[in-house]
Order: sequence, then C-alpha cells, then structure tokens
Amino acid sequence: MGSPKSLRKLFLALFISLLNHGITASSAPSVGYDEDERAALYVLRAAFNNPFLNSNWTGIHCYMDDPPRWYGILCNNGHVTGIVLEGMVLKGLINFNALIQFSELSILSFKNNALLGNIMNFSGNQKLAQIDLSGNKFHGPISESLPGLALLASLQLQNNNLTGKIPGFNQPTLISFNVSHNNLSGQIPLTQVVQSFSLDSFSDNPGLCGSPTPNSCENFSAHDSVSDGPSPSNPSGYAHNDTGKRKSSSIIGFLILFLLFDVVALLAVILLFILYKKKAKKLKKPVTQENRQDEVAEEEKEERSEAVESSRVVERGEDRGKLIFLENGGGFELSDLLKASAEGLGKGIFGNTYKAILDNGQALAVKRMRNLKPMTSEEFTRQLQLLANQKHPNLITPLAYFFSKQEKLLIYRYAEKGNLFNRIHGGRGSKERVPFRWNSRLSAARGVARALQYLHINSTSRTNIKIPHGNLKSTNVLLNQNNIILVSDYGLSSLIALPIAAQSMVCFKSPEYQTTRRISPKTDVWSYGCLLLELLTGRVCAHAAPPGVKGVDLCSWVHRAVREEWTAEIFDSEISVQKSAAHGMVQLLQLAMKCCNKSPDKRPEMAEITQEIENMKVAVDSEDDEDVSIDRSLTDESFSTTSSIAVADDR
Repeated sequence: MGSPKSLRKLFLALFISLLNHGITASSAPSVGYDEDERAALYVLRAAFNNPFLNSNWTGIHCYMDDPPRWYGILCNNGHVTGIVLEGMVLKGLINFNALIQFSELSILSFKNNALLGNIMNFSGNQKLAQIDLSGNKFHGPISESLPGLALLASLQLQNNNLTGKIPGFNQPTLISFNVSHNNLSGQIPLTQVVQSFSLDSFSDNPGLCGSPTPNSCENFSAHDSVSDGPSPSNPSGYAHNDTGKRKSSSIIGFLILFLLFDVVALLAVILLFILYKKKAKKLKKPVTQENRQDEVAEEEKEERSEAVESSRVVERGEDRGKLIFLENGGGFELSDLLKASAEGLGKGIFGNTYKAILDNGQALAVKRMRNLKPMTSEEFTRQLQLLANQKHPNLITPLAYFFSKQEKLLIYRYAEKGNLFNRIHGGRGSKERVPFRWNSRLSAARGVARALQYLHINSTSRTNIKIPHGNLKSTNVLLNQNNIILVSDYGLSSLIALPIAAQSMVCFKSPEYQTTRRISPKTDVWSYGCLLLELLTGRVCAHAAPPGVKGVDLCSWVHRAVREEWTAEIFDSEISVQKSAAHGMVQLLQLAMKCCNKSPDKRPEMAEITQEIENMKVAVDSEDDEDVSIDRSLTDESFSTTSSIAVADDR
C-alpha cells in the first residue's frame, strides 16, 4: 500500500479524470454526434494510414439524422452503427480495444484487406449482428468476447492466421459461420449452434477434430483430452484449473474494491455537476446554439475553400483531369466552366449541385460527386457511358464529366423550372404560389412512368443493373422550360459506396429491404407508388424527404385513411376542388396502392402501370374550377375496391 499522501494524489487525479469525463459525456449529445466515437475512428484511421481515408475521414462523421459524412461509416441518431471497409488493401495493426467506444455498432466488415493483430474485443459492442474479418492476416485466438454477443447473426473469419480453439458459440441468432482456412486446433465444440454448420465452415484447419470433420479426437494426448476436450459439464471444450480460479478471484476482488472507490468518486462528481448544471442552465441553450452556428459556418467555410482550391488545382493542371463530353460537343470548354458564375441548388447523397452560367448565357447543372467507390478513370468512364446511352425524352442524361483524384464532376443541362418536390410543396399559403392542378400532376405521373418503363426495359438487358433507378423521389424529378418531366439521378448506385447507398437511397428503405435485405426492379415500383401518393395527397413522403424535412409514411397513412373511411382528407386541396378530376384521382390512388404493396410479387410491372396511366383521362373542366369539392358518393363508392386492397395488404 502507498503512503496516505500518494493515495490522496491518486484519488485527486481519478476525481479530476472522472469529473472531466462526466462533463464531456453530459455535453456530447448537445452537439449531435459522439466525440468519443470520432476519436476512436481517428485512431483507426491512423492504424490504416490509407491515403483515401486520410482525406475522407475529416470533420464530423455522423450528425444527428443526417446522412453519414465519412466513407464506409453507417450512422443513426449521431452514432456509428456500421463500419464497412472492404477490398481497400488496408494494412496496419488493429488495437485489441479499437472498437470499445462503438456501443451502437451492428455491422462490421474489414473483408479482403491485409490487417494484422488479434481479433478485437467486442465486449462493448452488444448490438453487433454482422462481423466479417475474412481475407486478412489476423492471428492469435478467436476473441472470447464473441460468444457473448447475443444478437450475432453472421461471423466470417475465414482466410486468416488464427490459432487456438473455437469458442463454444451457442447464440440461437447465429445463422452464418465460417472459420475455414486458418490454423485452429482442438475439438470442435459440441454446442448445438456450432454443430449445425457444415464441414465447409471448418475446412483447412488440420488441427481440428471431431464432428463435422472426419478427424477423430482419440489420437489427442490424455492431457489435451482432460484439459481441453469438451465434456458434459464443459461442452465448449475450455480448460478449468484452480490456478485460473485463484487468479480470477484476485482480479474480481480488486475490481470490487476499485468499483466501490469509483462509486464514491462518482457520487462526488454528481453532486458537483448538479451545482454546475443549475448555474449553467440559463446559459447552456444560447451557448450550444452559438457553438453549432460556429460549427456550421466553419464547415461552409471549409467547403468553399475546398471548392476554390479544387478549381485552382484544375486551372494549374496539377490534377491532370479533363472535361469529357458524352455527347457531340457541348459548346464550351473546361476553362469556360471554371470562369462561370455559380449558385448552390441543393445537397444530396451523391453530392452538392450548382447552377453554372457560362459567359454565353448557357446554364448548366454541375454536380460535385462525393462518397464514391474507389475506382479508376476507366471504370468511372464506363459507368458514365452506360448512363449516357439511356436516351428517352423523360430522362436527363449527363452531358459531360470531369474526373481527377481530387474532383469528380457531372455536368447536365439545367432544368429551368426546378424539381417536382418544390412544385408540390413550395410556397404553400403564399399569394405567389400557382396552384398545381390535376392535369399537371397526371402529366408528371405519366412522364415518370414512361421514363421508368424505358429504364426497366433497357437497364436490365444492357447493363445488368439490379435496380434500374434506385433513388426515385420527387426531388429527382425535374421540369424544364416547357414543363417536360425529366427523371434524374438514375443508375448512380453503381458509383456510390454501398454503406452510403444503404443509408440514404430510397430503394434501401423499401419493405423488402427492411425484411430480406433484397432489392429488385419491383423496388422502383414501390418508390413510384410513394411518388404517386405524394402527388395526390400533397404531403411530404418520409421515405424521400430532403434532409431537415419531416415526412409521413404515406403508404401506411393512406391505408389507414381508407380503412377508417376518412377518405375525404386524402386528396390535396388544390385538386380536390376539381369535380371532373375526381374519377381519375381515385383511379390513380388505386394504382398507387397496388404499387405500394408490401410484397414485391404483387406489385404490377412498369409496363402495366404506364399503360394504365396512359388510359386515364384529363379533367375537362377548367384548371381553375373551384366551385365544388369531390363528389363524395363517387369517392366512397370507388374506394370500396381500394379498401379491400388495403385490408388484404395488412393481413
């Protein structure tokens, strides 16, 4: 034992440390992200020392419900829920406790890299469901923390240099397991879960014996059999000895004393913090707001600086990129684009978009791409050419692109009348708003249907893309000067990193992806149904709402409205006043509900949808007709069929 003076110093140091930790933890939620998680990610970044991650993993990684800002990171409510870094040739030694800060982590994949070290400690990651560390150089034993993960569903450890025994996994959730191609030894545990996997899960481990391998454990030494082999009281095959028990008892005793010491210190911290909080309560909110404003301003300043510096790099020729036209000339050069005046049009998961006006008056839309997969210039060109080959009057194709290490730009012709989201929702309640009437909405529905039908016929046959659009929403439907509908941002999922796509793209919010983790062309049909409901109701769809805008799950909301017979509230007031549009509105609503069926197999094909919409008639009365509301008898009678569809879907 140390002197009383030394103990006092130790207590004071611990007290100050706990006080700092308590204040930091209590203030962390106010900034909208977890600072400890970010610090842990920086430690990982240093271990990887990968040039791409060094440049991408900067600033805030997760902010509240915003899309993740770092490559390979999944977020929810300001916390990291996934780390997916696959096939990036990452090297380095991973610290045993590198993941201890990520309490919300559910997905981890370092598949196909060259990482070293022991398998990490997962005791602080109790929500982990998927772990893939295959194809690396991890060595040593399988972490003892893994059998304690109650939600673990998939564990992939094949193709490493692991040694020692297989722990006694017995989680009923574990349905995928592979430890093949390692140097594991000993008897395979007799637990029900481990024994449920085939020989393929254990192959190329010469030291393993017992079922399901053909190797008998009888040839093992008596010492191995007694100390290491499984028995009825020790099915996992771990050794028990008195020395270990004595060591464990000593450690437990020390931990209990340390815990009691911590409790006393924490009580003191809590008392001090309560006093601090009372004094700071009145100042906390304005200070937090001021800090957040400063943070946002700093981010915007950094973004502007990056844009200016990128332009300078291109101008100096340091990046060796050039403007590539996907059509026969655009009437401008890269130098013209760099000199153009620009204004921001919006932020999206694929990047920020700007309106650039050239000296000759030509307007262009320039998208600065971000969150891209690591790819060569040739791969990027191949994907862009596939998109440019999609020619249809209701599609807006890329006009040109710029590819370099620091900048990836897509250039489109500018759509003068903005997007469908703003046309439906913009300026509500103001005198300047021009009502969006039925005929115009039906025309928008037709234009989108025609574009999707074309993509579904051509994309699947020519490009073998799993889902032709993947991110259909009202903000990605544009209107040109002649009010022609132009569908944008199709097929870009092939360029975007999967973790970012899964976090933000509309197709990954579909019922089938939530339940089976699968998407298909019928997922586009579901997205189209949501778009139709947005057109009909005038309400923002939650699945496709822009950042910072709250929406409604329109599929569920409309089903409930029909079931509870308050159908008069479904249609937007700007179209419900048009009497002759009532029948067409009901027809379109019935079609939308078919498209939103939870089962993809029960949704119609895009060709059927397009044909049905083509047969719908426009309203014959004036677009400004406001003398009557919808004929209620027609609406309620027509909904008898729709209601049966809704009830069937809920079963």
